[in-house]
Amino acid sequence: MPQSPSPYSRLARHHLLPSDTPDYLRLILTSKVYEILKETPLVYATNLSAKLGNQIWLKREDLQEVFSFKIRGAYNFMASLSEEERWKGVVTCSAGNHAQGVALSGARLGIPCTIVMPQGTPDIKVRNVARLGAKVVLHGVDFDEAKSECARLASVHGLVFVPPYDDPLVIAGQGTVGMEILKQLPDSDQLAAIFASVGGGGLVAGIAEYVKRIGSPNTQVIGIETVDGDAMARSLEKGERVTLHEVGPFSDGTAVKIVGDEPFRICKNILDGVVKVDNDEICAAIKDIFEEPAGALALAGLKRYIIRNHLIGSQKKFVAVVSGANMNFDRLRFVAERAELGEGREALLSVDIPERPVTEFVYRYNISGDRAHILLSFNLASTSRELEVREVLAALEDADMKGHDISNDEFAKSHVRYMIGGRQAVANERIFRFSFPERPGALRKFLLGLHKGWNISLFHYRNHGADLGKILAGIQVPSGDSVAFDEFLQKLDYPYVEETENMVMCVLICSAEEHVVHDNVSSEGHNGNPETREHVAEHDAIGEYRMSSPGLILGPRISKEREVGHGA
Repeated sequence: MPQSPSPYSRLARHHLLPSDTPDYLRLILTSKVYEILKETPLVYATNLSAKLGNQIWLKREDLQEVFSFKIRGAYNFMASLSEEERWKGVVTCSAGNHAQGVALSGARLGIPCTIVMPQGTPDIKVRNVARLGAKVVLHGVDFDEAKSECARLASVHGLVFVPPYDDPLVIAGQGTVGMEILKQLPDSDQLAAIFASVGGGGLVAGIAEYVKRIGSPNTQVIGIETVDGDAMARSLEKGERVTLHEVGPFSDGTAVKIVGDEPFRICKNILDGVVKVDNDEICAAIKDIFEEPAGALALAGLKRYIIRNHLIGSQKKFVAVVSGANMNFDRLRFVAERAELGEGREALLSVDIPERPVTEFVYRYNISGDRAHILLSFNLASTSRELEVREVLAALEDADMKGHDISNDEFAKSHVRYMIGGRQAVANERIFRFSFPERPGALRKFLLGLHKGWNISLFHYRNHGADLGKILAGIQVPSGDSVAFDEFLQKLDYPYVEETENMVMCVLICSAEEHVVHDNVSSEGHNGNPETREHVAEHDAIGEYRMSSPGLILGPRISKEREVGHGA
């Protein structure tokens, strides 16, 4: 993207410290954001505070006109432009909250705005920006191509690029969140920690700069990232910025492959730490939002921090900066399904039980073998998830039933629990999880690349309302074609994980007699780390049951997702 010759070239001399780095305290105190914005409220979360035994406060950045803190940085930057720069206009590349922040700032300041987005951007995101008066340019199949077009437009037309996070004026604008927190919180000297989401790092860097200068020395500032979007955590660990090959799309507002240079410089010196959360924990936080409306990622991190550090009941003060209110309706189903797992109040088990004639429930019977395997989930009553699950597994063992806790197995949660049917004997079958872009032609690219001798033996697709769809595919690959097939996977360039020897796969779906071991099974495509999973070869029956408590069967779960059986 276009950059100034010096990262601090827009700053006046009196805005620099003797070290020639920005004086963020001065920049935050003199920020221009309050020309159009009012302070957002800091709200006491009554239900969460009671549940966690602490004083939980929520900084409601989701109440901004564009539902995000991004407006603070965009406006502070654009309000500092010269008259000539304002006349020429600005450009940026974004399909999210930053785009809306730039568009709204341009409308208030009278600055022409051009927003570049990939061609497959959902219509609702395009409309959200266009309604604010910005010109939307759809270009390229992904953000890399859109960014290239953004750079071209800036160069050809002399437009000023508005960075989403990697600029002192943007960081200072976003840092006003920290200033408001300390001003609004009663007895702010007793504040234990502030939690803020990390994408490029501008928000958490700005908050840290202010709080570390003005707040109590005991107040920590902690960034929150997803486990599949942890660029800041990896960068801090390595001591230099790390580029992720892929980032998870669920928390798309923070899906950044590399953090900003200036935010990283700040964070490596004064950020107290980074907490990583998974999608299930975010879903649990979204459930909290419905009970106490707010944004989710920072709240999920706050909860994990309290639980991990055994602070339940400590009555400390914590603040989560909540931001973002954009969610596709289709994603609500996924959130509802995963919230109980993320909260630690539901367990998903694979259970090996004696095979006996039954009439109480429906299941698929396999004539071979004397054991049946079922997939079940049940609600947890206690606050200690690990203890209760261990007790259930021990009780199953005493009753001649062997169980496995698969609550954290993404393969089981995303696909297997929706696939009810008998186990099949399929020769040379390899099983993969793919992340396909939700755009026209993505599946066609996959199918056209398949050799005519590679039969699709299983297919399961679920739409989560995100930019990427999750697909499970079984493909029959003759042993002599293994090298060619692996080359096909690399050329496909879609993130994948091979699940051929996943324990759940072996026990519940594949037939033991036909199961083939491959040298490279259970590995991740792209930048994933190889995984080793236990190979369990047994034959059985399969069913799935939803339980409100151990031993109470409510009935089989029926999937409405499209599933293509063997031989498709």
